[in-house]
Amino acid sequence: MADALVIPGGMFGPAAGMLMYVGDVAERRGARVHRHVWSQERPPGFDAQLEGWVRGEIWELLEAVEGHPLLIGKSLGTVGAAVAAERSLPAVWLTPLLTEGWVAAALGRASAPFLLVGGTADDFWDGELARRLTSHVLEVEDADHGMRVPGSLVESVAVLARVVTAVEEFLDAIDWPQ
Repeated sequence: MADALVIPGGMFGPAAGMLMYVGDVAERRGARVHRHVWSQERPPGFDAQLEGWVRGEIWELLEAVEGHPLLIGKSLGTVGAAVAAERSLPAVWLTPLLTEGWVAAALGRASAPFLLVGGTADDFWDGELARRLTSHVLEVEDADHGMRVPGSLVESVAVLARVVTAVEEFLDAIDWPQ
């Protein structure tokens, strides 16, 4: 059986919003979904110390699962890209911290396929860089870091549907799980 590890952002847990639905995509494909909850307060700033903290938070769970689990991370969780690169793990990165050079560098070292999802109104998103890093990109015009768009709430819910569809298509493209 395949495993998927959901790594939350800094604001909400692993069963909130997009992470809940993206984790459900993996679960509906027969995967065991492990939803990580941060056990400690994160260090301030965005630097190598933060990468070490994320690594420490998810390491035990990664050691406990077999094979090559799918990593699903949102925002702060995308700092796990270094671990994904080291272990050749496929990943879905929601609103990745692309403007942090060391996160982009980790993504550039990846040998396993990954999907990047972001919006043009997100200060951490760089669509041009995303498209250089992978052919698997969903960029939503005017979406912010929470993937909300201006206008009615229904329009933001439609973005969520687009994200779920993109994840399903990505997992089909990489034949996950095998």
